[in-house]
Amino acid sequence: MKKFALRSTLTLSLALASAFSYAQADDVATRRAALNSLLQQQWNEQLKNAPEMATMMGDNRFNDKVSDMSPRAHEKEVAETKEYLKKFLAIDVSAMTEQEKLNRDLMVETLRHSLESERFKMEEMPLAQNSGVHLMYPQLAAITNFNSVKDYDDYLARLRKIPTVFEQTIVWMKKGMADGLMPPKFVLEKVVKQCENFTQYAALEGAFANSLQRMPASISEKEKQRISAEMKEVLQTKVLPAYQQLATFVKTEYLPKGRTTDGIWSLPDGQARYAFMVKEATTTDLTPAQIHEIGVQEVARIEKQMQQLANKLGYADLKKMQAAMQNDPDLFPKSRQEIVDTYSKYTNETYPKLTKLFGHMPKSKVEVRAIEEYREKGGPGAQYFPGAPDGSRPGTVWVNTGEFATRSKSHMESTALHEGVPGHHFQIAIAQELPELPEYRKNAFYTAYIEGWALYAESLGLEIGSFQDPYSYYGHLQAEMMRAIRLVVDTGLHDKKWTRQQVVDYFHAHSSLDEVEVQSETDRYIVGPAQALAYKVGQLKIKELRQFASTELGPKFDIRAFHDVVLGAGALPLDVLDKQVKTWVAKQKTLAMAQ
Repeated sequence: MKKFALRSTLTLSLALASAFSYAQADDVATRRAALNSLLQQQWNEQLKNAPEMATMMGDNRFNDKVSDMSPRAHEKEVAETKEYLKKFLAIDVSAMTEQEKLNRDLMVETLRHSLESERFKMEEMPLAQNSGVHLMYPQLAAITNFNSVKDYDDYLARLRKIPTVFEQTIVWMKKGMADGLMPPKFVLEKVVKQCENFTQYAALEGAFANSLQRMPASISEKEKQRISAEMKEVLQTKVLPAYQQLATFVKTEYLPKGRTTDGIWSLPDGQARYAFMVKEATTTDLTPAQIHEIGVQEVARIEKQMQQLANKLGYADLKKMQAAMQNDPDLFPKSRQEIVDTYSKYTNETYPKLTKLFGHMPKSKVEVRAIEEYREKGGPGAQYFPGAPDGSRPGTVWVNTGEFATRSKSHMESTALHEGVPGHHFQIAIAQELPELPEYRKNAFYTAYIEGWALYAESLGLEIGSFQDPYSYYGHLQAEMMRAIRLVVDTGLHDKKWTRQQVVDYFHAHSSLDEVEVQSETDRYIVGPAQALAYKVGQLKIKELRQFASTELGPKFDIRAFHDVVLGAGALPLDVLDKQVKTWVAKQKTLAMAQ
């Protein structure tokens, strides 16, 4: 009797435990489905609110739309962000996988950060010489897909809405004027020239209508004529007047009230504004003072390496070597095409060697193209643009071929590694191809991780036989030196209240950049505080984690596995990357002990 009762009790207990287990599993499945659904909903809402971003990502659903940049739309998006934050916080992620928890936690942090930024009214300074709607729409024309009549009609519909976007941008600028949130005058002088350039129809046609030169054969001649006629009409009656209006406003009303100081410290709440931007760019708790000191130390270290190379090549000092390089015709291209060919050569030579360093190679390929002429002045020497996740558009390294005779080839090998493979292209293409990540994480943009990886990738060239030419290696050191200088001068400008001339002098004292490049770099740091800090901070973190993993694992350390871990979860804040790598190291040690 007792045995039967015990057996019955045990059977009942097992049944209840099993039922509880199933209920718990069902509960986790329900919460997981709710999380995934909310992540997808938020992502779709983001693309709907920023249709230009959707186009850049190869999502053509909103190609006939433009962003609503009105104050009312901004208030609506802020309200939606608050609502999404509540919903994500309400989801219990216990018993979910670590990646699923990370999906929720990173989204929560992103939403909180977005709401925190509202304090600084970033939208009230919408234009600069390297960003803004006046540059975005011409650039968008170059990467929009044009495969059908609908593609052209969607594009025409978007062009017709540009005047509204420009008018809304002017509204924000007026708010900035009232709140004392103004860019420096010299920046606005450049913006005026950029806008005025597009008040010439020839320039407008070259930037916005180049797709007419590559219309698919599947489109009938009648439709081609219609599209061409409508394009001309839209550019003349809608887009050109919009640029004229924007140019006039900036020149006559906005520019005269531009600020005369360079550092962001001079803006309202300037110190807190810069601290916020530093944290956003670096994803660390490093203070501007700490970053400044790191920069000083890195400049000294790299300068020593450069001096050693100069001595090895027979030069008494760096200045003599730099002068000799400036007068060496073999170090400068003879044509625009030679720049494109040089980058392509380095990319093609590097790709097959990377199996030594990576277990996971991206499926997506990369191509090298010359940037459009309207973007040459003031544009970077090279720039990566991601391919479409569906493979319809490859990743592209855009190279600046303007004033080709003045562009030294010594830095191009390092830049090819940074912008293409194994730099930005590897990192972004691999993230896009990770099936387990939600879309927002495949396209996450943590500058310290992304630019830190690309700078770290430059040094990987040393491990696969790059930089055989000593002058190319010198260019590599120069490139790293520039990133180290950025730590010093960006914090100098915005935290230590340096003048523009102090920045220029520091550049000339520690680099061989010519005056045009120095001025361009200085302009960049003034209009984009803290962004340039991300490169070196991110690179140093990845190098630190590699050293940690190598030391802990000893002979069991596998560089390919390490790189796969670093790239295997998409872009991450540096503190999260630290945790990911150290968790992996701990698992490897456990596996090694079990063998």
